[in-house]
Amino acid sequence: MTEPEGDHDRVDATPPFDRNGLEVLDRETSLRLLASAVLGRIGVTDRALPVILPVNFVLDGDQVLVRTSVGTKLLAAAAGAVVAFEVDDFDPMDHAGWSVTITGPAREVTDPADLERIRHLPLPHWTPAAGHVIAIDPAIVSGRRLVPGHAVGRGS
Repeated sequence: MTEPEGDHDRVDATPPFDRNGLEVLDRETSLRLLASAVLGRIGVTDRALPVILPVNFVLDGDQVLVRTSVGTKLLAAAAGAVVAFEVDDFDPMDHAGWSVTITGPAREVTDPADLERIRHLPLPHWTPAAGHVIAIDPAIVSGRRLVPGHAVGRGS
């Protein structure tokens, strides 16, 4: 038996959903949404305990850049620690939103040419002492979106 012409090339356009009914976002969509945000959260380890800190950031290519001062974030980056970075947006009226998480190694940007280029990016900072830049490489990118009206496994 032969397949009807074209069926073997058909791609299912329905986005994948996880077991909780959230749309699973691909890397490209996740990074696009991440780039639209201005405030994120960086998760680092401080004295063997997890710490989550709010940060301003900019997406530069596919790496996240954060301006910071000397402290927990910079120490983690200087050690090449693997960190988590998260951004999200939620509309409580429409019951819609999304979340993107990046996990990967952090490093302090020290190359003078890179720092000069970064100086011209829209990378805000909260304090005047924020003279250091951390780059987070996205080894793992994970995104989910809450789609209005899409529910899986809800009881009545």
